[in-house]
Amino acid sequence: MTENHNKNLTPELKARLRRLKHLALDMDGTIYLGSNLFPFTIDFLDSMKNAGIGYSFLTNNPTKSVSDYLAKLAGMGIHADEGNMYTTSLAAIDFIKRTYPEAKRLFMLGTPSMISQFEKAGFESCADDPNDRPDALVVAFDTTLVYSRLCRAAWWASQGIPYVATNPDRVCPTDQPVVLVDCGSLQKCIEHATGRKPDIVLGKPDPTMLDGIRLRHGLDPSEIAMIGDRIYTDTAMAHNAGAFGVLVLSGETLLETAEKVAADVAVNPDPEFFPPDLIVRDIKELGELILEAHKD
Repeated sequence: MTENHNKNLTPELKARLRRLKHLALDMDGTIYLGSNLFPFTIDFLDSMKNAGIGYSFLTNNPTKSVSDYLAKLAGMGIHADEGNMYTTSLAAIDFIKRTYPEAKRLFMLGTPSMISQFEKAGFESCADDPNDRPDALVVAFDTTLVYSRLCRAAWWASQGIPYVATNPDRVCPTDQPVVLVDCGSLQKCIEHATGRKPDIVLGKPDPTMLDGIRLRHGLDPSEIAMIGDRIYTDTAMAHNAGAFGVLVLSGETLLETAEKVAADVAVNPDPEFFPPDLIVRDIKELGELILEAHKD
């Protein structure tokens, strides 16, 4: 059952919030927007830590390496270590090593920071050259995209080599007056040009990252909340992993969109997306509800 963001704390919701031991936090649109940290984020994290509730940062945005993300968080006043981070770059690295153990050379659409994460893991980056044949193609959110490299990625996709996409996001949330074209849109571009879809699309809503957190901390799925601003990635992953899904309205998704999804589920036995378990204005409101649930 989905609770509306302005409802009181019902006994059912209170019981589910009291069960939570770990929060998986989306980043952009949830703890910050673009380059601006929400003013309530640090207080929220401190209050959860004081309540004995752990947290990890998950992101479908592979543009930065783990070390770069940690540096960004530190610059905002959030102190974390590698154990607090799991990105779609790491998910792609783990998947390729597990599924294609012989693959060493990759053609990647991605930022230099992302590519450095793969190179740190032992992979080589192929040049934009038809004679430099890769073992696999990796397509990611690339804010440094060069047209010729997009064309080369489409070429390698057309040649049938293993093709991995880091995340399904169509756009990246921003506080600037621009649409940031994300990995999901690049996949559609390549598909339209070649007819080829990725062999796998990692990141949310694939439950891999949430399963990693569950195993790392020895938790039951019901003891984890996935918190984010997107129904089609964040709360969809919560549903796929059997966790508690919380939608915040501080990023991409509007309340009207969430209500439309809930209405669709009511009449459609096989909906494209399932509604979140809880809708809140932002993590500040979520923190207040969690603390209220723990009062008794």
